[in-house]
Amino acid sequence: MSKKRKRYSSTEKAKVVLEILREDSTVNEISQKHDISPQLISRWRTEFLNNMPAVFDKKSAEIEKIKQEHEAEKEELVNQIGQLTVDMNWLKKKQQQVYDWKIKKH
Repeated sequence: MSKKRKRYSSTEKAKVVLEILREDSTVNEISQKHDISPQLISRWRTEFLNNMPAVFDKKSAEIEKIKQEHEAEKEELVNQIGQLTVDMNWLKKKQQQVYDWKIKKH
């Protein structure tokens, strides 16, 4: 029977990585303490160190926020254009029906 993989939250990963960075214990000791393989802990450490500058990169976060807001606004405007097109086509059709009705009446 196969063993199910355990999923770790970002908070759990961060705690383990901080323990490694403190260097109070070896990777093997920490892996035994948390029942996590040393290779996985080393991978988390590497990933953390590679992505660490992003924490201090506020411009990138602000730019991403602006992009998301722009995309939401764009989506809303596209929906409005679609609705206005439908309304305009309906009014043209009704205008033609009224015109035809007036001609028949006279």
